[in-house]
Amino acid sequence: MIDYSLILKTNYLNKKWILAGNDYESLDWHDELPKPTKAELDSQWSAVQAYVDAHAYIAKRAAEYPSIGDQLDALWKGGDAAAEMLAKVQAVKAKYPKGVA
Repeated sequence: MIDYSLILKTNYLNKKWILAGNDYESLDWHDELPKPTKAELDSQWSAVQAYVDAHAYIAKRAAEYPSIGDQLDALWKGGDAAAEMLAKVQAVKAKYPKGVA
């Protein structure tokens, strides 16, 4: 199913529009440029979905990384604390490698 909201948020971020649902018919266009056709939006879906899939690891990593405060604290303490923190961060990176959904 095509996610028009995601297409618009990705490719038309600086345009003026309102999407009441998630279908083309609910798109209310308020920009000075012409409203994109349904076919134009549909043709963009595969590229938007591929981008989202290829970058899904970012959100997964962020959810499991230790907090920034904890990371900074470990760096400040140095020694074993820093080494342990580095191991935690590297474990998350290994669990969610770049480009793997």
